[in-house]
Amino acid sequence: MDKLHAITAFIKIVDAGSITAAATALEVSQPSMVRTLAALERDLGMRLLNRTTRRMSLTDEGRDFYERGKHIVAAVDDARLSLSARRATPRGRLRIASSVAFGRMYVAPVVAAFLAEQAEVAIELLLLDRVVDLVEEGIDVAVRVARLPDSSLVAQPLGEARRVVVASPALIRKTGEPNAPIDLRDKRCVTFTGLTSATHWPFGEGRKPLQVPIKSVLTTNQVDAAVEACVAGTGYGRFNDYMVLAQLKAGTLTRVLQKFEGAAIPVSIVYPSARNLSPNVRAFAAFARERIQARLRELHARAI
Repeated sequence: MDKLHAITAFIKIVDAGSITAAATALEVSQPSMVRTLAALERDLGMRLLNRTTRRMSLTDEGRDFYERGKHIVAAVDDARLSLSARRATPRGRLRIASSVAFGRMYVAPVVAAFLAEQAEVAIELLLLDRVVDLVEEGIDVAVRVARLPDSSLVAQPLGEARRVVVASPALIRKTGEPNAPIDLRDKRCVTFTGLTSATHWPFGEGRKPLQVPIKSVLTTNQVDAAVEACVAGTGYGRFNDYMVLAQLKAGTLTRVLQKFEGAAIPVSIVYPSARNLSPNVRAFAAFARERIQARLRELHARAI
């Protein structure tokens, strides 16, 4: 027996004044309504209605159950309406993850703009230079700068980034510009460990991958420290292009070895499943996709 359906039917019988009228209102047969009422009374182990061929009246237990039943049905209706509203309107908590540099430069401004429009949403933004397990760590949506393995995650493309090698103009004049990745073996390098190894840097020309041994004179897990060291002439550095856009535009860093950079790296917004997608994730994904795509197009239009 569907207990909620049975309680609703009982309330309708009382409100309508008869089983026949209640059956008509609920668009079911009169015998079906009788069976539903009888099943409810059996389940409760008590009689709710005194019935004759001419009249119907509530028992004391029936009167009490009628009042309690109305509260139950009202609470369920309120819950259903609340969930329906949530499907249409973002509301509540949203956990978002991204890498530190990309998150600070691109995701954080989008989060601030989104919150300005969505007064009932609260966001926890996690900036981490590691791949997070969305399901295991309770992340609703993530922005990733990486080639994504096949998985159950839903991924929407936002654009591309490139892995670039840079150095200060003064260092290039002093040491000579490298013509091939192998030339880095004899040069001082700065390594940001959130992106690459401190001992080997991978390069690609066409389909030929190449691992080049390098000598890191500075290794750090902070991208800003690595970039500033390169600006100061400490060594050659390897970064995603958006990490050094300002320095390239200002001329304090110069891009080298461009033809060896290899394929672009996809930037994607990912979430665990498209099925029963929450309005929070749906709204943020659409909002972020449009804005981050525009920013990345602008980045590469500048031909750094």
